[in-house]
Amino acid sequence: MPERALTRGWSCRTDTPSLDRGLAELAEQAASCTPASCGATATALLGPDPDGAGPEEQPTGATHPDLSALVSVQLASGEGPIPAARATGRPAGADDLLHDRRWPGYRARALEAGVRSSATLPFVCEGLAVTVSLYGLRPGSLEEAAQGATRLLGDLATESLARDRRYWAALTELDQLDAALRTRPVVDQACGIVMYVLGCDADAAFDLLRRTSQRSNRKLAELAETVVRTRGRGIERDLIRLGRNRKATPAPARPAEDPC
Repeated sequence: MPERALTRGWSCRTDTPSLDRGLAELAEQAASCTPASCGATATALLGPDPDGAGPEEQPTGATHPDLSALVSVQLASGEGPIPAARATGRPAGADDLLHDRRWPGYRARALEAGVRSSATLPFVCEGLAVTVSLYGLRPGSLEEAAQGATRLLGDLATESLARDRRYWAALTELDQLDAALRTRPVVDQACGIVMYVLGCDADAAFDLLRRTSQRSNRKLAELAETVVRTRGRGIERDLIRLGRNRKATPAPARPAEDPC
């Protein structure tokens, strides 16, 4: 495949919100670039959940379901050409899995699927780690075949996928800022009502609303809308109780004589 065609195919992917879709397209094009292969897979390694609530996300694209299973066994066991390529930053693979015994779990699943050889190329761009793996039904080196158009394709695709992540992250941040700006007036009004009910200052009123939101498992904006709509009726006891608790045990960053 000519270099111009590769560049044109991956010049702009901002219309693709799904990383899975981009990886699937990358796998399809990698397979078409390497006639000696019977299929390809592409994986991406994203960072862990910022809150620590979940493991690292590792989306995958494959040209065949059997090849997806080969990726899964490697990611689950941490053994195989994909983990090896990620760890070293260099291509990894096997010329003949019938005689290569480095990765038992991967080897068994590959031979069961009829795969005799494979090669994995790693790519990294702006914290996004992508691998492209090619598979063959016959023994022989696929690494040399993958170093041409597939290498160029992987570089271009990884850069494009990283750019897409920035684009969608920026859109998400804009949505969050817009939501914050739209809810700010309501929160300010609710703070005013709490200040009137308890005779406290604005910082104390906001802190009480925030803690009430956490304890009741309700969004702050939703709670503020309720306070404004009801003029604070129905939650006076909770606010007064929280205000008393706060006065008894003031936060370290605030003075003990907080009027609330």
